[in-house]
Amino acid sequence: MSRAVEQQALQLAREVLAEVDPLRRQTFELRLARWWDDLEDGLAALYGQRADAVALDLVARAAAAYRDRAPELHRLDERRVLQPDWLQQPRMFGYATYPDRFAGDLAGVADRLDYLEELGVTYLHLMPLLRPREGDNDGGYAVASYREVRPDLGTVEDLRALAKSLRDKGISLVLDLVLNHVAREHEWAQRARAGEARYRDYFHVYPDRTLPDAFERTVPEVFPDFAPGNFTWDDEVGGWVWTTFNEWQWDVNWANPDVLAEYADIVFFLANLGVEVVRLDAIAFTWKRLGTSCQNQPEVHSLTQALRALARIACPALAFKAEAIVGPRDLVQYLGQGEHTGRVSDLAYHNTLMVQAWSMLATGDVRLTAQALGALPPVPSSAGWITYLRCHDDIGWAIDDGDAAAVGLNGFAHRAFLSDWYLGEFPGSTARGLVFQANELTGDRRISGTAAALVGLDAARGGTPDAVDTAVWRLFLGHALVAGFGGVPVVWSGDELGGANDPAWALETGHEDDNRWVHRPRMDWEVAARRHTPGTPEQRVFAGVRHLAATRARLPHLHASVASQVLGVWDPGVLVLARRHPVGTMLCVYNVTGSWRPLPGAVLRAEGLAEGVEVLSGAPVHIESDDSAWLPPYAVWWLLREVPPHA
Repeated sequence: MSRAVEQQALQLAREVLAEVDPLRRQTFELRLARWWDDLEDGLAALYGQRADAVALDLVARAAAAYRDRAPELHRLDERRVLQPDWLQQPRMFGYATYPDRFAGDLAGVADRLDYLEELGVTYLHLMPLLRPREGDNDGGYAVASYREVRPDLGTVEDLRALAKSLRDKGISLVLDLVLNHVAREHEWAQRARAGEARYRDYFHVYPDRTLPDAFERTVPEVFPDFAPGNFTWDDEVGGWVWTTFNEWQWDVNWANPDVLAEYADIVFFLANLGVEVVRLDAIAFTWKRLGTSCQNQPEVHSLTQALRALARIACPALAFKAEAIVGPRDLVQYLGQGEHTGRVSDLAYHNTLMVQAWSMLATGDVRLTAQALGALPPVPSSAGWITYLRCHDDIGWAIDDGDAAAVGLNGFAHRAFLSDWYLGEFPGSTARGLVFQANELTGDRRISGTAAALVGLDAARGGTPDAVDTAVWRLFLGHALVAGFGGVPVVWSGDELGGANDPAWALETGHEDDNRWVHRPRMDWEVAARRHTPGTPEQRVFAGVRHLAATRARLPHLHASVASQVLGVWDPGVLVLARRHPVGTMLCVYNVTGSWRPLPGAVLRAEGLAEGVEVLSGAPVHIESDDSAWLPPYAVWWLLREVPPHA
């Protein structure tokens, strides 16, 4: 594309914004000039010679969205532009839940905001709430309409009102945007089935098995138990449709620029409702290439870059979060590497940290974790991780074979051990997980279960106080690891209370074949009330999470632009991470064992922390006569030279 095309785009924008206040119009023009290159480069990589026409169409759409944006959201845009690192601030603390399972509907969520404030939440991810297909819908990820709310949850206006209520309390609303597929019942698919060629081209449809069979040779199955294969014959459309996840979830064809335009409009629609972060669901699957796994293709990052540039032009208060549950070496690409640095997602899930947290708690050994975290390339300073101990999904054991071999482990055997441990089948394990989607060919067994069930709290209930203590300590350690790593820590609903597995998970219609619902129970507000009853597990766990949120909010060391670095392994049971912020170094030290463990005094002296303080407890560092500081079982130490002035 040339500068002439940019000038054409500018003229188009001026026509769309003709009735807009001149100062506001000037703001749009300045943003267009600033982000034009990002848009241009992304589109050129995707569409080649067609990119000029695509760019002009998209800029006109962005201008229309900007014109229609509410004044309050324009002010939010200005605040975000003035503080571009808002998502990286230590005050960011997340919570994720299904709105119906948390509080019934959107109005119910609005009525429970005091609970979230009490916990310290500033980032609320409401799981899929846009209208899905009827019946089985993959937990809401089979979207039938991106512009309607599920009827049982409320209306679009209810969603707009909730976004404002959250914004007034300093809580950012996060919603899912499913990019890889739509429900078979979506208007696009309906029109394709009705014979409209334009909409047939929105999907990957093949008249026979020639190309599907060629793709199947290299494309893995996501749900081998209940959705084998990646293609489904559809009589109405008269062809084999690409269906990565389920037969009623049709993969869209991002090689068609009309699809990009549709999703750009959806992004603008959500942003203008007041959504502040969109989770780009299944982003890794969006681009197809014969002879590959059809995951993590280079074009994935180009299309994200194009969408992100459009958002920065029209609604810069909106941030992007990549849902890419991929191998450790592929993770960082979603925050930007090479030509995409600083130009794609603002956030990405740190799946490796989650997996390694559970590995350490099972083995009592940090060496694999130190290797895996140390091997990850650095992320752009403008981006950050979503850190989490659990999410709505199952846990897949993304252990890199190379990392395992580097510390003397067999990757296959270690993954098998972790599955056995969290099923409670390994001697000594008190975990109570369930197998999700066992794959006989690969031996993979993914695991479902609440965090409390996996750390042993479910098994300890009604048992000895010592067993409960151990489980609570282990759970606090897991939460502290993700809260102290940087980025935005997110707590899965119920884990802040030590919530148990749902024994009735299979009784709800549509859930019986998906045991992930075991860790998605409805919030029991009578149980939640026990968070105020001293000594109960609910009170202890809730108070611990709230203390982590409040403490990290006061620590500039936890700004997401600062990387957590593995400092070294002096004891296989102790993980030591350093965060080197200009105000000083912070050490995060975790004893993942049930016994006392030493941290060498020499390490503390080298970091200037021999006379420091552990900020979670306020206790001073104490080096014993053997020149070691001794950590109690499952201890968490956040060490600073001194307590910050406002702590």
